[in-house]
Amino acid sequence: MNSICVFCGSSLGNDPIYQQIAQATGQAIAQQGQTLVYGGGRSGLMGVVADSALQAGGQVIGIIPQALVDRELAHTGLTELYVVNDMHERKTKMAELADAFVALPGGAGTMEEIFEQWTWNQLGIHRKPCAFLNIDGFYDGLIQTIQDSVDRGFSQARFVENLIVADNIHDILTAFLAYQPATPKWMSVTDIQG
Repeated sequence: MNSICVFCGSSLGNDPIYQQIAQATGQAIAQQGQTLVYGGGRSGLMGVVADSALQAGGQVIGIIPQALVDRELAHTGLTELYVVNDMHERKTKMAELADAFVALPGGAGTMEEIFEQWTWNQLGIHRKPCAFLNIDGFYDGLIQTIQDSVDRGFSQARFVENLIVADNIHDILTAFLAYQPATPKWMSVTDIQG
């Protein structure tokens, strides 16, 4: 595993713990010699995670749409910055560059990004792990909703069991190394091996 994509808020949130976990995440990724891939912004938790990875000597790749560059929201001190046409191209490039995905606290954009990657994993578009960094119970309600979707017959248990949820980044990075993807929807093990 060479690169970790982090999805997180463009705001700091209202509790210092969110900034602390973003700092710890960037630092841990850099210290493990992995490249941080993220949305290329300088504000909020996005800026914190990038800055902490850079300060720890890590490589940081940002991907940002031109419209956000025009609003002066791009981080200008990254190892590499891709400027793309739109949000769809941004997410596609992030998926291409990353070996795994983790969502820190954030809003609708953060959740949309991690859910798209988790969906792609279920469909076999990629076989990369997805995780929620559930600091201070931030994602408890969402995780319960995901479990409810299994209980009500809309999601398959193997995909929920394959989703990594932890309250610290070190457990997530360890789980990434041991990750074994579930068989994708509508495929058998022989389809994958053949």
